[in-house]
Amino acid sequence: MAEPTTAEGRIEHIFTAWDEALGAKDLDAAMALYQPDATLESPLVCYLLGTDEGIVRGRENLRRFVEKVFSHQPEKRRRFRGGLLTDGSRLTWEYPRESPDGDQMDIVEMMEIRDGLIAHHRVYWGWLSVGTLTNGDHPR
Repeated sequence: MAEPTTAEGRIEHIFTAWDEALGAKDLDAAMALYQPDATLESPLVCYLLGTDEGIVRGRENLRRFVEKVFSHQPEKRRRFRGGLLTDGSRLTWEYPRESPDGDQMDIVEMMEIRDGLIAHHRVYWGWLSVGTLTNGDHPR
């Protein structure tokens, strides 16, 4: 597949490629989307890694974290989502709680894109998602 040449095309590529990597649990495909100095912020960082800070810095550290994420997904972690929002350098989308197949983890993903790759990735969790951590439904 040809590399997208417009900012919009690069954003849509990240949106589609991230979902495909998540669905396939393809670690190499996911990591190919990140800058070497990328950061990721999420409540799941503290939960899975046992850290006080919810930030992972650098692609190699991110690889170890995402590998854990792919191997520790609860049943309610599904991938139904609507469209994307972008300003040409930031990408945002929602996994709403209500989906056609019932409730799923409610998450908003926000990515800052630099030179066609993810530089900063922030994941915001809604009440149902947070509940998977507090009630023990999310595996470690």
